[in-house]
Amino acid sequence: MSDMNETRICIIGGGSRQWALRFMKDLALNPDTHGTLVLYDRNKQAARENVVIAERIFAVNRTPGRFNVLAIDDLQEALTGSDLVIISVEPGSTTCRKGDLLLPEEYGILQTVGDTTGPGGIMRARRSIPMFHDFGKQIAACCPDAWVINYTNPMTLCTAALYRAFPAIKVIGCCHEVFHLQNLLAKKVSQWYKVPPVNRRDVHIDVTGINHFTFITEAKWNGLSLLEPLKEEISQSGYFKDLTSAALERIQKQQWFTSDHQIALTFLKDFDTLGAAGDRHLAEFVPWYLVSDKVLNSYGVVRTPYEWRISIAEEKRTKKFTDEDLVAEPSDEEGVDIMRSLLGDSTMVTNVNLPNSGQISYLPKGRIVESNAHIAHNAVTPLMAKDPPLLIQTMIRRASDIQEMTLDAVLNEDEDALFAAFISDPLVNIPLTKARELFDRMLVESALRYE
Repeated sequence: MSDMNETRICIIGGGSRQWALRFMKDLALNPDTHGTLVLYDRNKQAARENVVIAERIFAVNRTPGRFNVLAIDDLQEALTGSDLVIISVEPGSTTCRKGDLLLPEEYGILQTVGDTTGPGGIMRARRSIPMFHDFGKQIAACCPDAWVINYTNPMTLCTAALYRAFPAIKVIGCCHEVFHLQNLLAKKVSQWYKVPPVNRRDVHIDVTGINHFTFITEAKWNGLSLLEPLKEEISQSGYFKDLTSAALERIQKQQWFTSDHQIALTFLKDFDTLGAAGDRHLAEFVPWYLVSDKVLNSYGVVRTPYEWRISIAEEKRTKKFTDEDLVAEPSDEEGVDIMRSLLGDSTMVTNVNLPNSGQISYLPKGRIVESNAHIAHNAVTPLMAKDPPLLIQTMIRRASDIQEMTLDAVLNEDEDALFAAFISDPLVNIPLTKARELFDRMLVESALRYE
């Protein structure tokens, strides 16, 4: 890495109107780094427009001139000399998601998100894996010593494709889903122990699993165990209520991401392990929450409509930002914190996605897994995770096996092998002939394209 006071950061997906701007705001609040911020995006005009917005962000937050912000059209030129590479991209046009989401629905297969697992997740992986394999090769050629942070879904498979292309790459996959459960536990601490609001970072959790199908096997605050009092609380008669009315209200208000964590807590009640991801993601890895909208809504969870995704994508593209929009406030994201730790400014422990070197005992070595890791100067060290009960291990192992099948099939351009992964998914609970029909239609409708 270069000197911590001179840092070159490249954002692949630098034209983003959401994630890239959030990172820039967090960067504006960090006084310890300056240097060059390079924005690369397939949409070259979007990257150029974000240069102007970035300069406004640094000016509004009284840190002008700390970063020389550039839009560079050529990926190799953008990567060359980078200390840190951030990847957050949409694999293809948002319209690709019509095939991911609406076609399975025709066959009775419901998905809450459709970007990680299930038919939609597999097709999104088909679009993403070749792209990330290429990113890995470019990083190997242009900045082999750079640290890479991937935020793109399907997180596991995008990160795995980078490692397949360049085994010596220094990449971690980062996801904020676990933070929501940490925040829930922090609120419980305040309630149980009558103390002022607790920062989620003071709630120490042990995380195990794969991205979006992660579980908390231990949680402590000030040395006090939090899972036992949580189990006691949810065991009370009447704790779990039918939340259909709340779900219907959320549909009316377009609150697609609001969660009561009922599915995560149901895992704790029924299987003795607290879900660590959001309910919308956890639901997709097992068949019983998505048998119908009625069942799903009873947990307060709603599916995100394809039509809303199209409208919000257009809204982001055309949004005009006021100075007030660009004022930075501390966020719950950790990208800049991780960067500072890698540059030697601090150390931290957080959940990340890395190849399994033994930190997850029940999955094969080399698989991309999610657990805690210690992050320090130029080093990410995975921490051994506590095993969940065997039933949870079995569920996670099946999902990981399907992901490995998907990765190999896409890299080998083997459609029959990809279909084998497709029919192995728990959500694909339809006759084999119908599954093949759906698969063949999705190969066309979900194929990579830009519009």
